[in-house]
Amino acid sequence: MQIDFDKLCLIAKEAGHAIMSIYEGEHGVEFKEDNSPLTKADKASHQVIVEGLMRSYPDIPILSEEGADIPYLERRDWERFWLVDPLDGTKEFIKRNGEFTVNIALIENGRPVLGVIYVPVQDKLYFGGLNQGAWIQSGDSVASPINVRQPNPEIGLTVVMSRSHPSPDLEAFLTTINVKESVSVGSSLKLCVVAEGEADIYPRLGPTMEWDTAAGHAVVEAAGGQVCTPEGGAVKYNKANLLNPYFIVQKNA
Repeated sequence: MQIDFDKLCLIAKEAGHAIMSIYEGEHGVEFKEDNSPLTKADKASHQVIVEGLMRSYPDIPILSEEGADIPYLERRDWERFWLVDPLDGTKEFIKRNGEFTVNIALIENGRPVLGVIYVPVQDKLYFGGLNQGAWIQSGDSVASPINVRQPNPEIGLTVVMSRSHPSPDLEAFLTTINVKESVSVGSSLKLCVVAEGEADIYPRLGPTMEWDTAAGHAVVEAAGGQVCTPEGGAVKYNKANLLNPYFIVQKNA
């Protein structure tokens, strides 16, 4: 089945609009078992995305952060499925700093092959896919291609880091490279910053879940980058444990 990027981007935007209808009001914050926050906006976005994907692609199963209790025995044989984070950067949403996103990815055989990221506050879309290139679109403007830039380690690297999740392992890693400047960004925007050539490297040496990274992973690869473990191994999806390994985002070697 051919995936329609326009349709997928529209679903992401509709989810973003649902988020923004709650953004300035009462967030209705709850806390999950792992003490991470959950808001009315997470739930509203989840509902919009699931309904949109089921309507458009009824034969493709969905794994969403807000519905992640699907047993591995049920999903382990999925060759193709949607991996969704309805509101990535809930802490940024609660802070009202605008650095949160809607993430929708298509996974095939453990690899993200297509991704859409919508930034509601900026009305900005990032999208890309295998053999389709990567693109950015602001508002109603025409989409423009994006590419990971060529780093220059002698001059120094621009490093993008998490705004809400610092890590001692990251501090140790930064001593091994020539850092020109560092930029702190929330949510999956960190992968987007590398994909559009605004930073050279994003080392994530701290915990993330598969739905946090899948859409950005697809966009980065479509833009000429890679998402690998520090040892150079693949970051795979639909594992029994949905926790990601540490990873580094940068231009293809």
